[in-house]
Amino acid sequence: MAGLIKFGLGEDLEKYRDIDEDAILSSLTEEELEQLNADLDPDNDLLPVGLRQHDQTKKAPTGKFDREHLLKYLEKAAREHKDREDLIPFTGERKGKVYVPKEVKDEDEGDEPILDPELEEALKEASDGELCDLAAILGMHTLMSNDQYYASLASGEIANKEGFMSVVKCTAYPQVQSEPPNTTDPHESLTKLQDNDSDLTELNLNNIKNIAIPTLQDICSSLATNTNLKFLSMSSTRSNDKVAQALAEGLKENTTLERLNIESNFISSDGMKQIMQAVVNHPTLTEIRIANQRHSLGNSCEMAIANMLRKNRVVLKFGYSFEFPGPRDSTDHSLTRNNDLVRRRRLGLPTEDLEEEEDQE
Repeated sequence: MAGLIKFGLGEDLEKYRDIDEDAILSSLTEEELEQLNADLDPDNDLLPVGLRQHDQTKKAPTGKFDREHLLKYLEKAAREHKDREDLIPFTGERKGKVYVPKEVKDEDEGDEPILDPELEEALKEASDGELCDLAAILGMHTLMSNDQYYASLASGEIANKEGFMSVVKCTAYPQVQSEPPNTTDPHESLTKLQDNDSDLTELNLNNIKNIAIPTLQDICSSLATNTNLKFLSMSSTRSNDKVAQALAEGLKENTTLERLNIESNFISSDGMKQIMQAVVNHPTLTEIRIANQRHSLGNSCEMAIANMLRKNRVVLKFGYSFEFPGPRDSTDHSLTRNNDLVRRRRLGLPTEDLEEEEDQE
């Protein structure tokens, strides 16, 4: 193209700094300007988006979009378009053999079975219920449920009395009623615990949601001075680490509690360690349940629980599902040892080897 200057690599470009670009562009013809615009690089990031590609549309605008006009044009073009000719024209001739369905013989056709006169007479006089019951006994179990089938075999009476048109129904199981709410008064129980009431030997606070945390702390702290309570259950009472700390302090002084249930609460691993440290030297506590806490206790807490139970010689039952096999095996061994100690003491057998097991470990 005349008038265009091509620059080579390594050439002296100082002489081109004072070139008047406007004068060069004014001297170009319309064809040269169009060719110059077409030579723009669409991938040049230095150019605006609208200038990276030249508008090469030469058709004049036809106006606004008319949907109805477009549909009519497409329909007209489709009708005027010739269909493609088939390579093999269709003549309507059918090839192959004509399908002829096979004749199915009726299984019921033929001679009727010959029965004994007494059996045939009994079947003629039997009702629909008796025939249905007999068919079910012979293996047609869709005529009655399993309960009806075994009931007819056991009692000898007809279980299905509606006949062959009856519908097999599922067994109606009795509705299980929901457990009644816990009616224990926490404040009254706290007063009895603090007074060391001899009639209060079991305290069940399970599923009472509205017990305040300070009240639960006072109940746990009162164990230090109480000598009559044997069983304390605080499952699903929203107990947290503050309650666990008060329970640990109470267990350190308590000498009569035998069973403890603190399942389904919000006690963390730190609170559980404090409780188990108090359980190690407790003289009478034989059953502990701590499962289903809000947070996982973790490996370190489970190892601490296993180590504390290894030092204990009284706990016989421990309600908790261990997550790790090491603490689980150690706890199983400790509980087995404690139960063996009880058995030997009951039979008058020596227990020195089990008593000294901790020193050997």
